Amino acid sequence: MKLFFSPGACSLSPRIVLEELGLPYESERVDLKAKKTASGADYAALNPKGYVPALQLDSGELLTEGPAIVQYLADQVPAKGLAPANGTLARYQLQSWLTFIGTELHKNFSPFFNPAASDDWKAGARANLERRLAYVNEQLASRPYLMGDAFSVADAYLFVVLSWTRMLKIDLAPWPNVAAFLARVGQRPAVQAALKAEGLA
Repeated sequence: MKLFFSPGACSLSPRIVLEELGLPYESERVDLKAKKTASGADYAALNPKGYVPALQLDSGELLTEGPAIVQYLADQVPAKGLAPANGTLARYQLQSWLTFIGTELHKNFSPFFNPAASDDWKAGARANLERRLAYVNEQLASRPYLMGDAFSVADAYLFVVLSWTRMLKIDLAPWPNVAAFLARVGQRPAVQAALKAEGLA
């Protein structure tokens, strides 16, 4: 398998999952502005969506969208328990978290990385983020991870999105459970390995 990534982007989430699972993989950096891979390939031809992550399977097929990729990976090594079994209510709860992180957290960070974003757009996004962070903070009050006592692929995604608060200097003091989660997940050996692989640790 080959993971196409950009350092610190949401492609860090499947890298964390790959490290947690101990699966063999290659990775190739993508210049998202130039749409070129490190080897000089035309990334837009490989992945017409033009963004990361993308996972090239051993069959040559390409899988895109982080939540789909991390579930695919988790299902390759079910014994690791990074995703509940397909068809169970717990699996749908996991998908609920992945959707929430993608649409309510990840997307509200987008204006801060967009040079064309207006101050009004950023202010609205920040207000949305604060409401969503308050919800996550409440959910983490009684458990160490989103699904309970065990780390899942949703936690990998949440960790990556929350890590952007540091870059944007968003103080997590109002949400202590969120801050504690970020610190706790950041100490996991697989997370440290993934950060090191992307030059972030």
